[in-house]
Amino acid sequence: MRRYLNLSRLLFLMGAMAVGLMGTIVHADTSLEQSGTVSVVDGGASLQDPENPEVPTDPGPGTAESGPLRIDYVSPLQFGERKIRETDRVYPALAQQFYTDIGPRGSYIQLTDQRALSTGWSLQVKQETQFRNPIIQEAGEQELKGAVLSLDKGWANSSSSSEAPVVTRETIALNTIGSTYEVATAAAGTGQGVWTISFGASDTNTGHQKPTLTPVKDEAGQPILEKESNKPVYQNSAITLTIPETTVIHPVHYETKITWLLAELP
Repeated sequence: MRRYLNLSRLLFLMGAMAVGLMGTIVHADTSLEQSGTVSVVDGGASLQDPENPEVPTDPGPGTAESGPLRIDYVSPLQFGERKIRETDRVYPALAQQFYTDIGPRGSYIQLTDQRALSTGWSLQVKQETQFRNPIIQEAGEQELKGAVLSLDKGWANSSSSSEAPVVTRETIALNTIGSTYEVATAAAGTGQGVWTISFGASDTNTGHQKPTLTPVKDEAGQPILEKESNKPVYQNSAITLTIPETTVIHPVHYETKITWLLAELP
């Protein structure tokens, strides 16, 4: 009997001056942890294709932030159902899909800086908890001990004439739970307007980024289709979850909590 590791969805949380996923609002100098279902409201942001920023698109429910410096959207990172392996436990995330005609993209964050005087900003990420499932009877096996979520191939894109922010090009390996990692930084007078920070890219991108998306196929080699859109499912090698071979994995759903922080620079 085949066993599968269900990593179907990560639950994202929000942080200071910004916000994570699932649409809950968080204001400056506050943070929020939440589980379960969250109602999403329209924040009024115009969401863009991260590879063609002149093209509006609909990636689905996102955040509901407002204000001159804000996060408009964060991809709902998903892994789908994965076969439990004894070795080679590196699981790529699924690519971002859209409710429009554009193809899959790497997971991304869209942010906006409309301040009259831009003093710069920084975007950071923090993993609050390890992947876990509390219903597992063996308390010592509820967490995926030593599992590391990694973000790679980061790049910025915009139709703005402002100078681009500096994006961390090295792999962001969230090795330490609770630690904050730099994703992108905009110096004073840069990073103005609407920007997307993507991890990975499709093979149709015009930003000279190395393609990281590949179709997910079944054991017969046939493309797997997404239920809602009927589009082929793609995976993104720029975002991975690596689980040590010594870690016990149960065929259940695992969750983690991620905080994205967008802060003004002095």
